[in-house]
Amino acid sequence: MISRSVTIKNSVGLHARPATFFIQKANSYRSSIWVEKEDRRVNAKSLLGVLSMAIVKGTEITLIADGPDEVEALEGLAKLIETEL
Repeated sequence: MISRSVTIKNSVGLHARPATFFIQKANSYRSSIWVEKEDRRVNAKSLLGVLSMAIVKGTEITLIADGPDEVEALEGLAKLIETEL
C-alpha cells in the first residue's frame, strides 16, 4: 500500500466532469484506490463517493493505492490531477 498527497488545481475542483475523468482513469487500474480528505476516505472508483467529498480548488487530498499496479495508479492519477483536470 502506498500513498501520495496532491493539491487540486482545477478551478471547479473534482466535481461533475473532472470527477468523471478521474474515476474513469482510476477504473483503468487493477489496484484498489481511495481518496482521503481530512478524516474521510472513499473509493476512488465511485463517482458518488468522490462527489460526496466536495473537493474544491486548493484542497489537498491523499491518494492511496494497494495492488499489483499501485505505483502506476498513483503516478497516473496524480499526473491527471496536476495537468489535465
